[in-house]
Amino acid sequence: MDKGRKFFTILLVMLAIVITVLLGYLAYKYISGYIISKEAAKVVEEFENEVKDIITVEIGMENTIVNNIEQPTVQNTNVQQTTKAPQTTRKYKGYTIIGTIKIPKTKVSYPIVNSTSPNAMDNAIVLLYGVGLNKQGNTVIAGHNYRNGGFFGNNKKLQNGDKIYITDEYGTSIEYTIYNKYIAEDSDFSYATRNTNGKREISLSTCTSDSTKRLVIWAKEN
Repeated sequence: MDKGRKFFTILLVMLAIVITVLLGYLAYKYISGYIISKEAAKVVEEFENEVKDIITVEIGMENTIVNNIEQPTVQNTNVQQTTKAPQTTRKYKGYTIIGTIKIPKTKVSYPIVNSTSPNAMDNAIVLLYGVGLNKQGNTVIAGHNYRNGGFFGNNKKLQNGDKIYITDEYGTSIEYTIYNKYIAEDSDFSYATRNTNGKREISLSTCTSDSTKRLVIWAKEN
């Protein structure tokens, strides 16, 4: 009888330890995901403020130059402004930021970095393929499907009509509207090479919950 009680006590202790470890792990994943999201949102705000400041300074310089030019007497003569805002050098997790992505529906606010290495994808949203942020054509933006909801972990909640906002390294911000969402085979890359007929579009790509396929979302400029 004593042996049975002892065995039962040991079993309860082991079960309690397993539950404690599991709860601790889940709490760690949730808290770490929350911290990463907050950190990323701060970096996004700093990046967007930086590119806005660059544009403001350059516009001021251009206006000063134009105003100081002696106006020609020849009619229909226009001064051409060719200056383009320079790239920023702000980094995130060691990678250069080339833009930001915001998805209000899922509270996503992350930098987009210029690398597609496994380490970059573990730590950030990446530009996977395409013409580039906010350029005419299709651009693929990829992120992991983390169980804590980080990165593109909540893309499954997005629906047609939801909005995505992309700001590029030159300060241009464009609103995109989701119009297609589907599951693709892991080997299917046709969503990346599709023809947009010259329109600005983006494709969000992430793995499914079982990591066997891909959840793909198409969105177009309004």
